[in-house]
Amino acid sequence: MAYVKIKDIFLHNQLWVARQLKKDPKYFKNLALGQKPQYLFIGCSDSRVSTEVLMNAEPGDVFIHRNIGNVVPSNDLNSLSVISYAVNHIRVKHIVVCGHYNCGGVKAAMTVSDAGLLNPWLRHIRDVYRLHKAQLNAIECLDERYDKLVELNVIEQCINIIKTRDVQKALLEKRLNIHAWVFDVRTGNLIDLKLNVKKIMKEIMDIYNLFDEE
Repeated sequence: MAYVKIKDIFLHNQLWVARQLKKDPKYFKNLALGQKPQYLFIGCSDSRVSTEVLMNAEPGDVFIHRNIGNVVPSNDLNSLSVISYAVNHIRVKHIVVCGHYNCGGVKAAMTVSDAGLLNPWLRHIRDVYRLHKAQLNAIECLDERYDKLVELNVIEQCINIIKTRDVQKALLEKRLNIHAWVFDVRTGNLIDLKLNVKKIMKEIMDIYNLFDEE
């Protein structure tokens, strides 16, 4: 995309406002009434990943949280607060973790390099690499290895979400679904990794379960 001047951004905003009002004179009045999105989308901060474009969504349709590498650490109050608010207050029906191929964070996590302030954050992705080291190192093509870590990282972040109290409670109440997606920047396609939540819960809940179901 060519460089856009600040003044042009405000001009485009006014043109967008005019288009919306032409289609629906009450558009912004209705938008101001509140939000009721069905989806929480947790994605990467990469500028190529545009949530609304990927999901063909309008303002108010998707609650969004983004960070480098679409990571959901157990000690990150930012992402945990987003999840808590989305699940308990907005009461979304779906949580989507969406990674993307050619992710700079994933590549950095698989590279011997000092990323300075990013080191503690990238360590969460390096931990995923460590968990699946044998499987990943068996892939000879480096680009394919990066792609696989993107997918594994998405799944592990979904597992981290399942470990949280708010999500466990919502899953017990059968009012929440969790999805693992990847955006292929080379084709534009969204890929559903077909996350098997029931299988994951059977494998981990004897350790991470916070509620007595009896």
